Amino acid sequence: MRGIGDELARQIAAGQPYADALDLAQRVPLSLAQLEALATSGAFGCFGMTRRQAIWAAGAVAQAGTDRNGVQRLPGIVTGATAPALPAMTGDESARADLWSTGVSPEGHPTRFVREHLDALGVVTATGLADVAPGARVLVGGVVTHRQRPATAGGTLFVNLEDETGLINVVVSKGCWAAHRKVARSAPAMLVRGRLERSEGVTNVIADRLEPLPLTAPTKSRDFR
Repeated sequence: MRGIGDELARQIAAGQPYADALDLAQRVPLSLAQLEALATSGAFGCFGMTRRQAIWAAGAVAQAGTDRNGVQRLPGIVTGATAPALPAMTGDESARADLWSTGVSPEGHPTRFVREHLDALGVVTATGLADVAPGARVLVGGVVTHRQRPATAGGTLFVNLEDETGLINVVVSKGCWAAHRKVARSAPAMLVRGRLERSEGVTNVIADRLEPLPLTAPTKSRDFR
């Protein structure tokens, strides 16, 4: 869970059950960001709240904790914790919310909801690459899960894309990186055109073109060097 470490998770678990989100905020030292992450993940569904209602309420119940001086606020001063009637999230919105807050989505991967569009473009899935001959040019797409630029790689960037069928290894040369720097560095999801390479059981796409893959709610990749 985004922003919820092991110690805080144990504290939340030890204090259960909770009457509602307000009770949780009053008994566990949670920041606004942490409450919003819990709300976005659907954790407050146990209180009969939809995700949108929970996200609305997070800012209000955050007032129930201690103030900036560490003093517990008095009960009864929280206002705005009851959300108005709000539309439920769609399937793809819920999937993106899951990915943002927890890194996994039991509701389905975001690319599943745009697969018809991807198929029309000729995008090959991760599992579909097994049927593509080495050396063929392919178009793949998915959410960026990792970007790696090892010091020994001579400027080459290694990117992992994920679609609803699996992971795709993408190799971005120094020249391709320079030509598509903005997409390579920051796109949360992308389309990659390149040449399929298969060696010793490992399949890579050697990129020559990168394009952003529009998603209504971006996800955050886990980047490191």
